[in-house]
Amino acid sequence: MSVTKLELRTALGPVYRDVLPYPPRNCTPEEIPVIDLGPMFSDRLSDRKEVASAIRAAAINNGFFYVKNHGIPTETITRCREQIINFMRQPLETKDSIRSHKYSKYFNGYLGKRRAQISPSETADVRESFTFRYSPELDPEHPKDISEIPDEIRRWIRGEDFVWEGTKQLPGFKRDCVAYWSSCLILARRLVRMFALSLDLDENYWDEKVTYPGADGVFNYYPQRTQEEIEQKFVGLGSHTDLQLFTLLWQDNVGGLQVLTREGRWIKAPPIEGTLVVNIGDYMMRLCNDIYKSTVHRVTNESTEERVSMPFFFGLNFNCVEGVVPSCTAESNPAKYEPISCGDWCQMRFKMENEAFKKNEAKRSMAPSAVVVAE
Repeated sequence: MSVTKLELRTALGPVYRDVLPYPPRNCTPEEIPVIDLGPMFSDRLSDRKEVASAIRAAAINNGFFYVKNHGIPTETITRCREQIINFMRQPLETKDSIRSHKYSKYFNGYLGKRRAQISPSETADVRESFTFRYSPELDPEHPKDISEIPDEIRRWIRGEDFVWEGTKQLPGFKRDCVAYWSSCLILARRLVRMFALSLDLDENYWDEKVTYPGADGVFNYYPQRTQEEIEQKFVGLGSHTDLQLFTLLWQDNVGGLQVLTREGRWIKAPPIEGTLVVNIGDYMMRLCNDIYKSTVHRVTNESTEERVSMPFFFGLNFNCVEGVVPSCTAESNPAKYEPISCGDWCQMRFKMENEAFKKNEAKRSMAPSAVVVAE
């Protein structure tokens, strides 16, 4: 049996995974369970601990689960999706007026098709995206002007106003995108308490560390693949792990998300009406000493329809320097990782990915007829 070696970029350098030569199959409910978040909103601690227990089981297994009764209104999701479609169907020159590589210090704005390659082992990513990051004036629970933020936090704020200046031609665009983002932020702050309980920590363990968090809205658009992209097996978004504590993902009914099991088998995480997908990020995996799994995943749009997904990446305040939490170490299981700030952790991989893509772009410019798949 032939096994493919998959190279992954991490903040600490490349790692490799073996992939079995089987076509992706649908996940089972045991592999990616559906967790009901309804009890999370209960006043009874015992109810909330039920949710925490279910999260722990899923996080230890494949690090992916669905959530239902999450509290984000369907109308909020629908309006945001419509705005992303409106934005992506604009002429390229209009979208490029907020091009991330040109105008952003922090990877905000528009990223065009094949303008990134997240996986060294695969093709450039056949997706377009619109990204904006946390700005304190947009915070739904305690909005503040950035001048009111303590200096040690202010330098880590990654929101940039040019993304809104360059989208004013779309009526309601900022309003509808921020409404979905705000709903995700409120949910994430509740969910991080369930993660704390799941690790036998005080429920409010992280509350003071998510006041100005990493909170990235990244809205992805996967167009129909061209014949060339089909023949050369281009990916929508290459194999990777996420960076922060956890990710909330809404995906439309087209599908395309795939998760790599610990055995090296790709499984599909198909859309389930009324749910979000939640997955563990690398920083959470560090904090819990590898008890929870940050799992490799990818996206491929093999349908004849356009696909939209709306991930929300959630982490601690970027200035927070954190090590392994006390409940995840023992004399027989010492901490595997030194403390590092969430911001430094993220910037390490962002920089690595950006530099690698620029290097590949230079190769393409020297040999424009060639297809550069990896370094």
